[in-house]
Amino acid sequence: MVHFVGAGPGAPDLITLRGKTYLEQADVIIYAGSLVNPQLLDYAKEGCQVYNSAKMTLEEVLEVMEQAEKEGKTTVRLHTGDPCIYGAIREQMDELDRMGISYDSSPGVSSFCGAAAALNLEYTLPDISQSVIITRMAGRTPVPEKESIESFAAHQATMVIFLSTGMLEELSRRLIEGGYTADTPAAIVYKATWEDEKKFVCTVGTLAQTAKENQITKTALMIIGEAANASHYDRSLLYHPEFTTEFREGKKRKE
Repeated sequence: MVHFVGAGPGAPDLITLRGKTYLEQADVIIYAGSLVNPQLLDYAKEGCQVYNSAKMTLEEVLEVMEQAEKEGKTTVRLHTGDPCIYGAIREQMDELDRMGISYDSSPGVSSFCGAAAALNLEYTLPDISQSVIITRMAGRTPVPEKESIESFAAHQATMVIFLSTGMLEELSRRLIEGGYTADTPAAIVYKATWEDEKKFVCTVGTLAQTAKENQITKTALMIIGEAANASHYDRSLLYHPEFTTEFREGKKRKE
């Protein structure tokens, strides 16, 4: 049995209770050593075999899983954040299907949630943005042409951009070409929820400058849109005294 487990964005206490239980029970742990907090390995039981996938290929990871299955062992594949976002898990699952090895997935807290917590912001503010676009720039790994930064920027929704810290000048240019103005609020969050977390509120036009001034070159995500630093927004109707819900009758305002 293989458990895919989301490790959370960095802070070791943000692992889910289910994920912690799986780590404690595992005979084999394969963890993304370049991003997962190594403190999570403290939950491993004595005798657990631990592998750092940062130094492994997909084939080597699968070989460890297959051998563990032959020996009747339980494997935890520990991914950063939530493995459903840039986790490269589908290719592992397809191979496990081919080998007849059962698996499941335990969700984790994504770094885009950790970044919002770091800035005390809400991505979906009434009359500002009700949608969140999670994407990244094309680098050594391409993205589909139809998912360009410019096409997403045209929506003026909140954007959370992963894996693009080294391309911020181009990112700013493409965001502006897509429809954002240079003074649109933006933010950079470095290592969200880690002890050395850093956060900076800036603008679309000053993303590269802000990163350079603060020596941020990797392991950060960018938040784009008015929600990053909203000075005005509509009150939520859900808790408005005049709004009727399934659980509460709205009260008309007295003239």
